[in-house]
Amino acid sequence: MTAVATRVRTPTLEIDLSAVAANTRRFVRATASSSAEVMAVVKADGFGHGLADVARTAVDSGATWLGVTSVAEGVAVRESGVDVPVLSWLNPVDVDVETAARHRIDLAVPGVRHLAAIAAAGAGARVHLQLDTGMARDGAAEDEWRALMRAARRAEAAGDVTVVGVMGHLAMAGESGHPANKQGLLALLNGVELAEQAGLRPVVRHLAATAATLTDPATHLDVVRVGAGLVGIDPSGTTRLCTALRLTAPVVQVRRVAAGVGVGYGHTHVTDRATTLALLPIGYADGLPRVASGRAHVLVAGLRRPVVGVISMDQTVVDLGDHVVEPGAEAVVFGPGDDGEPTVADWARWAGTIPHEIVTGIGHRVERSVR
Repeated sequence: MTAVATRVRTPTLEIDLSAVAANTRRFVRATASSSAEVMAVVKADGFGHGLADVARTAVDSGATWLGVTSVAEGVAVRESGVDVPVLSWLNPVDVDVETAARHRIDLAVPGVRHLAAIAAAGAGARVHLQLDTGMARDGAAEDEWRALMRAARRAEAAGDVTVVGVMGHLAMAGESGHPANKQGLLALLNGVELAEQAGLRPVVRHLAATAATLTDPATHLDVVRVGAGLVGIDPSGTTRLCTALRLTAPVVQVRRVAAGVGVGYGHTHVTDRATTLALLPIGYADGLPRVASGRAHVLVAGLRRPVVGVISMDQTVVDLGDHVVEPGAEAVVFGPGDDGEPTVADWARWAGTIPHEIVTGIGHRVERSVR
């Protein structure tokens, strides 16, 4: 027997900006002793929480800088009405310098070639010299540092750029006390010394992201960059922050099945007893990781229930056992965990990934509700 909902609500992502505000204030307090300012990183649509909403909330709660990865994101920040320094740090060689300058967006410079292109635009861009401090990823490699400093001094003397800061990134900040963090800090400070020897006077040094901000005051320097922490994710695992997301989906169909019934594509799950199955209209196109199939749970009627079968593009099946709910009942996919529902961290564990991937992966057809 199958029961179908007569009115289907849509999966909804509830965004709690009061959690973002509380987390921001916590980071402001965490840096008070070091006098470092907080840069709220709102890349990837504010870690999936809404770029403009997170930016405004963070600034209203004490952040004095904003960080993004592209000029386009920086423009979106400005169009949201926020008027604090903004830094874009993942820029192509042909970055739109004029647009950045017009919207007062600082640019990170990861090498001599990028610097030459920015200087050639003649827009007087504000730049942060970005050094590779141990990740072999973004930033100038150590053997390019001196050349970058000298080129930056020439460009600044010509009036083509203003060197505002020197920045790096820590590879092992999630592991407090790891030797690589000390090495990264020393590398950044060495880069600052080289900049000063070249005649530059950067006014901001920044290295720490969320984890180091919480665990290693020595890395705070002048500015800390907090992104994941704003929305309740602590990569260091040392601090409980406020979760800002709750994802729900309606039960659209309920059916009673016998033992031995295959569920979903490939029959990866076969019922071992008579049971009740509930269908949710949400799947991997909405951000549920398919790899979590057979491991994940959701909360239905106050109880955690297992996801069975393969998570499909648009549909997920949940085993209710002998518990019966009516179509239209709410299933909580994840939330703060206060009522027993799974958390983003649970889903990350089931998918073998990190919470960042879960929160930034929720699809656009999921309705957003901001409060």
